[in-house]
Formats: sequence, C-alpha cells, structure tokens
Amino acid sequence: MDLAFLLHALIPSWFSVAILATFFTYLAIVGSVLPGKVVSGVILQDGTRLHYRCNGLLSLLVLVGLLGIGAKMNYISPTVISDRGFELLSTILAFSFLVTLILYAAGCKSSNQGSSLKPHLTGSLIHDWWFGIQLNPQCMGIDLKFFFVRAGMMGWLLINLSVLARSIQDSTVSGSMILYQLFCVLYILDYFVYEEYMTSTWDIIAERLGFMLVFGDLVWIPFTFSIQGWWLLSNKPELTTAAVIANCFVFLMGYLVFRGANKQKHVFKKNPKALIWGKPPKVIGGKLLASGFWGVARHCNYLGDLLLALSFSLPCGISSPIPYFYPVYLLILLIWRERRDEARCALKYKEVWAEYCRLVPWRILPYFY
Repeated sequence: MDLAFLLHALIPSWFSVAILATFFTYLAIVGSVLPGKVVSGVILQDGTRLHYRCNGLLSLLVLVGLLGIGAKMNYISPTVISDRGFELLSTILAFSFLVTLILYAAGCKSSNQGSSLKPHLTGSLIHDWWFGIQLNPQCMGIDLKFFFVRAGMMGWLLINLSVLARSIQDSTVSGSMILYQLFCVLYILDYFVYEEYMTSTWDIIAERLGFMLVFGDLVWIPFTFSIQGWWLLSNKPELTTAAVIANCFVFLMGYLVFRGANKQKHVFKKNPKALIWGKPPKVIGGKLLASGFWGVARHCNYLGDLLLALSFSLPCGISSPIPYFYPVYLLILLIWRERRDEARCALKYKEVWAEYCRLVPWRILPYFY
C-alpha cells in the first residue's frame, strides 16, 4: 500500500458520513424503544442518580439480523466496512473532534449545578477539552457516555464481521481467523449480556466526557481492537494443536478473571453483604471490598483484560509484532490508569485506602506487580 493510496483512502466521503449517521440514528431509536432492564446508576454527590436502559444485546442482535437480511437481498454489501475502513476511520475521527468541541462549548455555557451537568473548568482549554468538563452530558434524553461506549463495542463487532465476509469472498479464511473471530464474538456478546455492570465502572461514575473518552469509545475500540482481523486478511499463520489449546486456555483464564472481578465489584456495590466465593465479604472501613479477586490484587480485573487482549492476538502467531499492538498498548494504558486510580482512591479514602494497600499489596499481577 503506497502513501498516495493511503492518503486518498483516508479522505472522508458523504457515503461514510451516511453510514455513520444511519448507525447512530439506529442506536438512538432502538436504545429508547426496545425493551430492556432499567438499571439505576450510582448515587451522585448531589444525591441524584441516572437510570440506564440496558437493551444493548437486543439492539445488537436486531441490527445484525437486519444487516444479514439486507446482505441476503443484495441491498447492502457485507464487505462495505472492510472496503471503506480508512475513510470510515477518518470520518469518525472528525466526528469525535466535532462532538467534543460542541460538548466543551455547551458545558461552558451550562449553569446547571447538578452533579451530572455541573461544568468543571480548570482554565486550560486543552485539558478541559481532553478530559471533559461535564460528567454525564445528554442529548435529547440520551446519556452520551453510555451511548458512545455501546456504539464502540457494536462497531468493533461490525468491523470484524465485515472483515470475515471479505475473507470468505477472497477464500482466505484460516483457522486463525476463525479463532480470533470466535474470541471477539464471545467477548462482545458477554459485554452486552452484562451491560448493566458498565454502569458501576470508573468511566461511567467518575470520568467526565471529553475527547479522551469519545475518541476511545468511537475510534480506538473498534479500529484498534480489530487490527488482528485486518492483519489476518493478508496473512495466514499456521497454528499447531498445542498452540490452539494454549490460546483457548489464555482466553478462558482471562475471561474468568475479568468477568469474575467485575461481577464481584458490581454485586458488592448493590449488596455489600452478598457472599463472595461462598463467604461473607471482607470489607475495609465499610467501603472497600477485600475479598475474592479484590483480595488478590487491587486491580485484578486489569489482569483479566490483559489476558483477553493477548488471546485476541495469539491466533496471529509470532511472525509479526503488528497484531500485538493492542495488548502492548493496553498494558501501558492500564498501568497509567491504575496509577491514576490509586492516586484518586488515596485522596478519596485516605487511611482506609492505606489499610487496603497493606492488606492487598499487589496492584495487578500477584507476586510480580
């Protein structure tokens, strides 16, 4: 691929704008009308709480079904995303810049003093644009933070399915492609099955909505998490049976740790007396869970996330570093994020956090870090 072709492919088109507009419109409509469990968010500082309609799984299944019917009837091409990947990337990147500038301007003009919409200005335009100035901005009653992360996860699956369709058309489907696609489908479906757990994550309850989150949700998740699939379109590594078994083991261990840790945290926040691994939970200062996975490492869920990221790349073999961009990047990100979390928790919980650190000395990987 030469530079001239790449630059031309990155030019947004009105067709790519139409694709994204249709996608966002669909999500906005079905997110509001399809049935789903309504989950109460955490109680905010002003005593209010948001409510989230967790119908992401049904929305995703309906969308994939509609796209499948459209492809069967030749109304749409199943490879449209893989054929226009670069221009879709540049279009969604431009959208991320635009929407965060609008969020910044709207936040600056807001006089709302509620926890969700109260503007937090530092005086630095770049800082406030990057990290955001409002906790939970909305548009036409839609919580944008929850909306964008849902769009990113669905976008990841749609890219993968389009890449798979291209691989089928080109007769280049390999065992590695099937393994990668299987792991990603399981992970994404699991996310939407347990979508309500997202309402108690740090991103939702503490991070303000700025370019960092919008770019992460709409650009980084779908387009970098799918790098392995793009790479497998033009590469066909040979995996031994032992390598496949080992890859499946890494995925399974990562899933058990990731899902188990997040489930324990979510259940604890809803019911602090719920049993953890069949025993009453150990709680520090009446606030911090120190049982189960959270008694093994202070950010044990990050370990599960890293193992899952590694399992997505292992089907590509070890002939190229390109498919390992995601797990390497994620390692750097999570260490940086863990440091931010530690600083915030130390400030918020003070001596309670210090006691938790003494009881659980390991940050992510026991006996190593």
